[in-house]
Amino acid sequence: MSEKKEPSIWQGFKAFLMRGNVVDLAVAVVIGAAFTNIVNSLVKGIINPLIGAIGTKNLDNYAYCLKDPCKGTGDSATGVRILWGSVLGATLTFVITAAVVYFLMVLPMSKYLARVEARRKAREGAHEVLEVTELEVLKEIRDELVAQRGAGRNER
Repeated sequence: MSEKKEPSIWQGFKAFLMRGNVVDLAVAVVIGAAFTNIVNSLVKGIINPLIGAIGTKNLDNYAYCLKDPCKGTGDSATGVRILWGSVLGATLTFVITAAVVYFLMVLPMSKYLARVEARRKAREGAHEVLEVTELEVLKEIRDELVAQRGAGRNER
């Protein structure tokens, strides 16, 4: 009676790391982190100054005081503040990130996949037309052979 040897923890871990999903996920995380820096720079370098033309350049300065006295910043701040400017900044960052991902990645990829699918369907459609045409030709040949065979019998 032979016992099946269980794979070692190291072998299981190695198999886990070598799966395509883990590698793809790691690449996505690294690219996402780099992309976050680009979006943050875009918000701080372009969006915030545009908003700053109306008010302040730093959205974090926009706040609402719920309980007075709202004085100071950071650890020395007093009162209760709602920091709606930082929420607005985070929301703008999210919307910009989503727009860039959609328009530069998702939309072109979906258009590409639609073109590939259309080409595949066109090839299959042409193949089906060819098969139907061949079938019709074979039917005509059969009918012609039957007609010749029937004509040959009548001449005897």
